[in-house]
Amino acid sequence: MTKANSRESEYPIDPMFLDRWSPRAFTGEIIEEAQLLTLLDAAHWAPSSANMQPWRFLYALKGSEHWEEFVSLLVEANQEWAKNASALIFVVSRSFNGARSEGRSSYTHSFDAGTAWGHLAMQARISGFYAHGMGGIKHDEIKEKLEVPDGYRVEAGIAVGRIADKSILSERNREREFPSQRKPLSEVAFNGHFIGND
Repeated sequence: MTKANSRESEYPIDPMFLDRWSPRAFTGEIIEEAQLLTLLDAAHWAPSSANMQPWRFLYALKGSEHWEEFVSLLVEANQEWAKNASALIFVVSRSFNGARSEGRSSYTHSFDAGTAWGHLAMQARISGFYAHGMGGIKHDEIKEKLEVPDGYRVEAGIAVGRIADKSILSERNREREFPSQRKPLSEVAFNGHFIGND
């Protein structure tokens, strides 16, 4: 087992997996575009089915012309803290294989895009940043306002920044500002048939 960051794995994994978590308290300091592109480059090297690389990343840096628009495309509860991030990213995935006219759906586009997000989150920690993934985004507005074409699915948002003291957060968010734990491995990994129905 491995211990790190008030977490403990059941088997000997690299501590970096326990060190990664999703804080809400960010300093709001400026990130250089090259630093953000380093994270996106790591994400872009994720594996994908048939090497289709369905992920697309729309991003805005704090203080840039797109920043306020990107913040407005988060649900209100996430705007409250994510406005202090250094960058916001929306992950979009290409939901078809081959030419659009062929109409062949991809069954793994979201799976592959999620793998890319995992790569980004790990590279963020390696680079001294934290990344917080968000489902609480305005999916339809993002598609319309950021001109996402048909055939692409808006998956999630990501806030990136350097961690700050949790005292800057609302009381509700301060209470949640700690590395989360995981279910026992036996509840999610089954040798053979599926077990349980939760």
